[in-house]
Amino acid sequence: MNAPNPQTPPQTAPETVPETVPDAAPPARLLTQPDWQYMVQEVFDLYRTTPAGGSTPIRRHMRQVRETLSKMLQSNPEIAFGQPEQKPVCAHLGRALDNGMGNGRTTSAVRALTKIIPALTWLYGYRKVPKSLAGRYAFADIVGPLGPVMCENLTIGVVLFAPRTVYPQHAHDGITESYICLSGAISENNAGVYVPGSLILNQPGHEHRITTQDREPALLLYAWAGPPDKLRAQEMKFSRPRKPRVMP
Repeated sequence: MNAPNPQTPPQTAPETVPETVPDAAPPARLLTQPDWQYMVQEVFDLYRTTPAGGSTPIRRHMRQVRETLSKMLQSNPEIAFGQPEQKPVCAHLGRALDNGMGNGRTTSAVRALTKIIPALTWLYGYRKVPKSLAGRYAFADIVGPLGPVMCENLTIGVVLFAPRTVYPQHAHDGITESYICLSGAISENNAGVYVPGSLILNQPGHEHRITTQDREPALLLYAWAGPPDKLRAQEMKFSRPRKPRVMP
């Protein structure tokens, strides 16, 4: 006699394992990006070692920049990388960097700058730029309320000028500005010639005009210190040159 067939167990649907969505990558932070950390440290050192020439306002501004950078380094801020972008004047950038490598006190800062150059966003900063200036000037922020390295009350960046550039008269509302020359030579308001290692201070509202030498580009580091609202919404405008008064 045949044995009874064993009962077939009921078929069950395979268990569905929910898909796991990978966590979003954490934002980049300054202390996890060594090239950017070194750049910030170099700026700190420039504002520590550049001579103030006995000027109390310059010493005060340099101290303010150092203290702000020191607090920023301790806070390990986020780095908000933008879209890298160049402007026509960047054709002179290689020459400016090469020239800046042999300038003593600023050499280390220029070397650090070369490491972050590919990530910079070069801008004009004006709604309408004269055609004669569009191929001769651009700037790129490194630190500031709009990034890349986030800081609310200080902006640090670099500005590049082609040879034989006249940067028109302008001023900054509510912002104290300084330049440290990294490469080339410039004159401001025809009042002197500033070479690598020199610092220029422009108080809020001070109108100034920049000219560069005939055969070499100029690369400057700049610092803007002021209230966050002024740094975020600063609209750069050219000033109309004042006509000289005619004495009776």
